[in-house]
Amino acid sequence: MTEESKTGQPQIDPAVSVVGPGDGETIVLGTTRMRVLEDGSHTGHRLAIAESVLAPHTQGPPQHRHARHDEGFYILSGTVRFTVGDEDHDATAGTLVMVPPGTPHTFANVSDQPAVMLSTFTPDLYVQYFRDLQKLLAGGRLLTPQANIDTMSRYATGPATEPADPATDLT
Repeated sequence: MTEESKTGQPQIDPAVSVVGPGDGETIVLGTTRMRVLEDGSHTGHRLAIAESVLAPHTQGPPQHRHARHDEGFYILSGTVRFTVGDEDHDATAGTLVMVPPGTPHTFANVSDQPAVMLSTFTPDLYVQYFRDLQKLLAGGRLLTPQANIDTMSRYATGPATEPADPATDLT
């Protein structure tokens, strides 16, 4: 009998995870290139981390809110505009933006320079959303706001016009 079957809790391999500069899973979403540094498989699904490079004048997703996870953004270079409700915040290198569940938000690079940010997802729930978007684009579909919202809905996330529902189906 495994520890997991005895306790009902997932067991984590105690090995340290090291992701080098050229390593990690790459996800390309239009003008955004994401490198998944931790997808949750080494953290018992408590945390995922990704590095994203946003090309100049890159629009982000429709304003949305997460019901079940916190999202953090640490700006490594450039400027990223975060829109929270109807307030804009221009975050420059060295700025951390934490978005708790239920908070409406989106982001964009409205500048003429690339922007790089490190994102955290607690728990790791949202990494699969980015994988799904990449599959959608690879299948020849356009990433319309509705296609984006439909994909978000599978991960306890919805448009900011709707309240966050923690009971959202995650399948």
